[in-house]
Amino acid sequence: MYALEIKNLTKQYKDKTAVDNLSLTVKRGEFFGLLGQNGAGKSTTIHCTTGVAKITEGNITVMGHDVQAEYQQARDAVGLSPQDFNVDIFAKIEHSLDYVGGYFGMPKEKRKERINELFKLLGLEEFRGKAFQELSGGYKRRYMLARALMHNPDVLILDEPSAGIDVEQRLALWEYLRTLHGQGKTIILTSHYLEEVEKLCDRVAVIHKGKLIADMTKAEFTQNGNTLEETYLKLTKEAKV
Repeated sequence: MYALEIKNLTKQYKDKTAVDNLSLTVKRGEFFGLLGQNGAGKSTTIHCTTGVAKITEGNITVMGHDVQAEYQQARDAVGLSPQDFNVDIFAKIEHSLDYVGGYFGMPKEKRKERINELFKLLGLEEFRGKAFQELSGGYKRRYMLARALMHNPDVLILDEPSAGIDVEQRLALWEYLRTLHGQGKTIILTSHYLEEVEKLCDRVAVIHKGKLIADMTKAEFTQNGNTLEETYLKLTKEAKV
């Protein structure tokens, strides 16, 4: 069973095709990179996977659960840290995490334990009484990761998780993600920091104008002394021709 399986996914918005007959799989326990230029269809694919957007054609399963026919089971299996801060900026982050835990059916004591655990792991303990808007950019990203991990999902989807944070915080984030991956968590990463993808991911797929144009291991992307960035730029340039 795959952690994520996408078969012939098409997503249309009126007369625009955002994702065009896309098929790909992510193995359980894999650290998977999903690349593409702005507007390539990455976020739309994620939205279809998490139920934010309705699928036009095709189907998606998460941990064997169809995201449409078995929405709740599929949604329980995935944690999403989106690029945009889609949070109540005035709410205290501790209360917001407690609400998320309740949404996923976690008992009160279990929610409390999990919040304490995540705050400790992500260095958020001193901010538990703060509202989201009071956090710096780096700590806002840490909170978004904590929210995605609150219900301990099997699959973690990170959409530009290090955007807007400094080098030290980025390196700390990488180390934590490596720890999660080492514990068996399936992680799907989209990022414009190609160095980040090269450092972390086992396998990488590239989408261009809604179509899959590459799906290879990191070793294949970086063969012959090329960097992942160099191979990525070559592939997207060829796709434009």
